[in-house]
Amino acid sequence: MPSPLPISRILHLDFSPPMKPKACSSPLVFPAKCEKLLLGEGSSSRARRLPSRLSWCSIDWDQLCLLHPLGSGGFGSVYKATYRGATVAVKQVKKCSKNRLASRQSFWAELNVACLNHQNVVRVIAASTCAPPSQDSMGTIIMEYAGNSTLHHIIYGTKCVETKGKSDGLEYSHANLNLVQCLSYSCAIVSGLVFLHSHLIVHLDLKPANIFITEQNVCKIGDFGCSQKLENAAFSSPQLCQQGGTYTHRAPELLKGEKVTLKADIYSFAITLWQMVTQQEPYLGERQYVLYSVVAYNLRPSLTATIFRGSAMGQRLETIIGSCWTADVAKRPTAELLCLNLQDLSTEV
Repeated sequence: MPSPLPISRILHLDFSPPMKPKACSSPLVFPAKCEKLLLGEGSSSRARRLPSRLSWCSIDWDQLCLLHPLGSGGFGSVYKATYRGATVAVKQVKKCSKNRLASRQSFWAELNVACLNHQNVVRVIAASTCAPPSQDSMGTIIMEYAGNSTLHHIIYGTKCVETKGKSDGLEYSHANLNLVQCLSYSCAIVSGLVFLHSHLIVHLDLKPANIFITEQNVCKIGDFGCSQKLENAAFSSPQLCQQGGTYTHRAPELLKGEKVTLKADIYSFAITLWQMVTQQEPYLGERQYVLYSVVAYNLRPSLTATIFRGSAMGQRLETIIGSCWTADVAKRPTAELLCLNLQDLSTEV
């Protein structure tokens, strides 16, 4: 990897490191200091090599310039930036002193989509684990800029627009979401899932807030910090569920700590589709009550809304949602079948 980011390009000079870090001797090898950022204190000083599938990981730091923050989450902050003349989004993953392991897992999970390219998936451009200690960052990921408006903003009547001069950099305006748009967005999201699942990648945190809507009105699935790369597509996959994700959208088998399958994303999509159609929150009760009820009593959001009862199309939509969030994993449709069902339904609107 190249030398770490010249931090003075993006932060006040007071944050500059006291000495110039050494460059990596090979684009596939971490120096000892960078290894500690990834593996934590007490690790062997011997350099570790990147997995072959991530050998592309390299950032031209001289071409990167952060502009302003876009938001922050549990494991890091996202900035709007320019990289090699193009507008990008930059995610810096915090060391997260309370849970360093989770922070490292989040960083590497984001790179599950490295080298993949699909119109409905936020693309990773470059990444590096080298970062000055003053950044409190264990890694940097450069992604395509998909805007700062999400499906969550669209569903609940707000559209997020960047504006300069505001403390949060955002302005909100009303937006409507009709059935035609719901089906259009749904087809785009599931198209992204078909692509991800074909590469055995399960997102594990699919929800409106993680689906970006570009200025061209294109849906892009983002935030892969909870994702996993499955070893095989069989439903008996040995990989167990990791903690994380959003409990309202998390499949019941994952809440019980059972094995991860691609069908977990299908369940999450069903909750998301229900939100698009009803423009309501899925659950309003206490978190622990919801978790227990989803697992023990098959609690799901209500399907009694008029839109599900007023027409044959509404009833078909109800059937699709119900099949996607059934507790029986084997009975949930695959992303491919779901995509076909939604496309058929959208032609009737």
